[in-house]
Amino acid sequence: MKIQPECLTCLLKRIIFEAELSTNDPLLRLKTIQNSCNALEELYDPDISSADIASKVHKIAYDTLGDKDPYIELKNQSNQIANELVPRVNELIECSDDPLRITMIASIIGNLMDFGIHGANTHPEILSEIFEDIFAQDLGHDDTEEIKEILNNSKNVILFTDNCGEIVFDKILCRELKKFNPNIYLIIVVKGEPIISDATIKDAMELKFDEVVDEILNTGCFAIGLDFKKMPPELRKALDKVDLIICKGMANYEAFSETDYRPVAYLLRTKCTAIAKSMNLPLNINVVKLYK
Repeated sequence: MKIQPECLTCLLKRIIFEAELSTNDPLLRLKTIQNSCNALEELYDPDISSADIASKVHKIAYDTLGDKDPYIELKNQSNQIANELVPRVNELIECSDDPLRITMIASIIGNLMDFGIHGANTHPEILSEIFEDIFAQDLGHDDTEEIKEILNNSKNVILFTDNCGEIVFDKILCRELKKFNPNIYLIIVVKGEPIISDATIKDAMELKFDEVVDEILNTGCFAIGLDFKKMPPELRKALDKVDLIICKGMANYEAFSETDYRPVAYLLRTKCTAIAKSMNLPLNINVVKLYK
């Protein structure tokens, strides 16, 4: 997705949020915001991917702050809160005649574990408060049947993870994907370096993803979504032979929508107008959308 005018306010709001997370020094906060604004002025180009521009601006903010992971406490709290909801998610799955679809909905609810932007959580604890209401909304766009048809004939599937907290539900999704088709070789991809509240290899190992997937890869660098020019050779090789890509969250949509990779199934909440317009969908709905 190309950067949109409304992306500017969203990006700057997140920069302010992470500066406040990182330091109590008002001068350092101000310098971080100034450096980020200067970078955004220089980098802004309506023909460039929003994910690419956001990655570069966040890198300048992190470097200015001297902080490699401003969100670390929020990420840990998010995983803890999500873990407390695992019994409820399993209960919903056990009561369903379509467990994979139910699991997709739960993993999308986890996509609300995002911070510093409009339309997302303000603190991790809110997930427990809103879970039942968001689950009751079901899917506002539902391509699960088409996805299941592809999964039936797939050998290689890659799931690109997004936020912490959400990744707890992604583990359940991986478990159900393997139950649906035990013959698939399932890979998950986490971030190569800490960036915003996204999951890294540390989170995947702590959550024991090796119990439910065949391989864990990472994006290889500091990037919102995925920087296709810098991804590791093993990830590029895996993408070359994949039968289905599953992308969690808006940032992965921003990145992959600029490529010819297909088929891609996007599981996300349309939390912003730019994403909603790009996908031709309403704002604030749960989405399972397949691009073939």
